[in-house]
Amino acid sequence: MNFVQPIRDQETIDEIKDYLKQQSERNYMMFVLGINTGLRIQDILKLRVRDVMGPQIVMHEMKTGKRKFISITSTLRTALKKYTANMNKDDYLFPSRQGGKNRPIKRDMAYKIMKEAAKEFGLVDVGTHTMRKTFGYHMYQKTKDITLVQHLLNHSDKSITMRYIGMDQDMMDRAMHYFGL
Repeated sequence: MNFVQPIRDQETIDEIKDYLKQQSERNYMMFVLGINTGLRIQDILKLRVRDVMGPQIVMHEMKTGKRKFISITSTLRTALKKYTANMNKDDYLFPSRQGGKNRPIKRDMAYKIMKEAAKEFGLVDVGTHTMRKTFGYHMYQKTKDITLVQHLLNHSDKSITMRYIGMDQDMMDRAMHYFGL
């Protein structure tokens, strides 16, 4: 399994959004949903329109089996309303253009979308999990509450969350930058 990083720079996130929107609304919406919810890609791809119509996404995580409630922010709500305007409530949010009627894209297609965007912007260590890590990193930057981020990501320990969102590496890099004997 490859190790991926969060996208730390807001300007880069905005540029990726623009790039993906030019490609397709589906690809843009997948990225926006991922960075605004912190869901794993397998949970994102199984979502249907009906799952995002309320104030929260209510689901069972595939990895843990735990029931999860994710509030839909106003920014995400606006994007989802526009995106789903002409869709049926039973449609998958991220439909495949291949393989028959009403099937979601597969994980490898989501990975390909992310890798192409990363290549366009010269990013390395990017994959589908980058969206989840980006959510965690920026939630921590805004709140400085590692316990909150730990619970949002469903981690068992704060140290796991710090390492997961790249904060351990950031702290080591800063320390080394100012270190000298």
